[in-house]
Amino acid sequence: MSNGARNLVTTFLASGVDTVFANPGTSEMHFVAALDEYPEMTCVLCLFEGGTTGAADGYFRMKRDVAGTLLHLAPGFGNAFANLHNARKARSGIVNVVGDHATHHLRYESPLKGDIQGISQAVSHWTHVAGDSASVAALGAQAVRAARSANGQLATLVLPANAAWDAAPERIETAPPPADMHHPNAEAVEAAAARLKTRGAALMIGGSALFGELRVLAAQIAAATGCRLIVDTLIPRIAKGAGTAKLTQLVYPVDPKIQQMKDLTSLTLIGTDRPVAFFAYPGKPSTPEPADCAVTSLCAPNDDIGWTLRALADVVGVAATTAYPTYDLALPDLPEGEITLPKVGQALAALIPENAILCNESVTSGFHVMPPTATARPHDVLAGTGGAIGLALPCATGAAIACPDRKVIALSGDGSAMYTLQSLWTMARQQLDVTVIVFANRGYQILRDELTNVGVDSYGQNAQAMFDVENPTLDWVALAKGHGVPATRVDGMDGFVKALAHGIASDGPSLIELPCAAP
Repeated sequence: MSNGARNLVTTFLASGVDTVFANPGTSEMHFVAALDEYPEMTCVLCLFEGGTTGAADGYFRMKRDVAGTLLHLAPGFGNAFANLHNARKARSGIVNVVGDHATHHLRYESPLKGDIQGISQAVSHWTHVAGDSASVAALGAQAVRAARSANGQLATLVLPANAAWDAAPERIETAPPPADMHHPNAEAVEAAAARLKTRGAALMIGGSALFGELRVLAAQIAAATGCRLIVDTLIPRIAKGAGTAKLTQLVYPVDPKIQQMKDLTSLTLIGTDRPVAFFAYPGKPSTPEPADCAVTSLCAPNDDIGWTLRALADVVGVAATTAYPTYDLALPDLPEGEITLPKVGQALAALIPENAILCNESVTSGFHVMPPTATARPHDVLAGTGGAIGLALPCATGAAIACPDRKVIALSGDGSAMYTLQSLWTMARQQLDVTVIVFANRGYQILRDELTNVGVDSYGQNAQAMFDVENPTLDWVALAKGHGVPATRVDGMDGFVKALAHGIASDGPSLIELPCAAP
């Protein structure tokens, strides 16, 4: 005989899920014991639940397949919620296993009792409760299938303690392939092809069209039709650097975004939602395109992006030899002197190794740092998608585990990094090849900017206290070393260049604290 927990682990392995990011508690102990029986399962301890889900998100973005998370009851799922929100917006596939009290214990109002289903259903695409140990294997396979469906979904299996520990016949299920995805009909594809050839037309792409062969195909469609190629501001993963197709990425601020789109007459969407302002602002529109611009969704983010692009390419006459404009390799000289954000961007662009992964949550600093990387060596960028901060460090953790042969560089503001700094400990324990750059502008600079954006011209002591992280000043060198990560604080570009080069050359984690004034 087996039990529910063991059947779930063997079902995961049979279904190709071999990595679990975990923060377990008492109700998950039998699942932990089952994980321990199978050394082929990679188990990664995260010291905060938001670290587990952020890591699983980064893992999916790079691996293009699902990992599991192990969470403890309703409060644990609540702690994991913010990065699950980001993962949902990124359309990452994740299988959450959430332990619950034994079913006979739920009649009592125990301290950790909570509405796990209610919390899960607010963010998950698929939520089920295992009623008994005999049902666990089948539900586990269904959860994996759901997570792999529709280009990536969140699936949550609630596992009561007795469903894990009760005996059950040995049963190993294999997750069936996901259902076929929807794609547009021929008439819609032909109409899109004709529309893209008209003046002021743009093709806006997302999801798997932002990297790999589909990125090339999208660029060839734009070249064949003469339309503009556009991507949204916040994207889960995008190929950047030399050799990648030229495109326009929409900026964060509303007014410049409106200017980027002012001449559009039509916008065709493939694998992405309609662009929208991050927030509502007094006297400004919610959508940035002109009022007379026709917006058409040819392929929703959960539809078959590859099929749609290939069909559109056939209609517009794309051939394997269709040329498209790309970024040339142009590495800047290494800068010297005082630290400025543009100089940091130049240093980063000069030193990024080929095939690196950048996890960017530098927010306001990134506006100035990222532009030079357009002509750096080829690399991937993972960015925030749902706006919930605290993504960069766990996302970098998951990306490094998914791609152990690739260098990972995490860019984060000091305020954002404080949300999930426990990920530094996981980087140290797993000896992950991650270089973390913390932009220490001593506050939530984005909030200072947003106060102006909503029309507040000045502010005083109370507002200032909501925006800065001074008094006391965060010591990122001490924080990193306390988590087992070597760290250094730099005070000039020479020091930054040396520290970044050292971090890239090393095989384990490192952190650079970069004191910088608010831009």
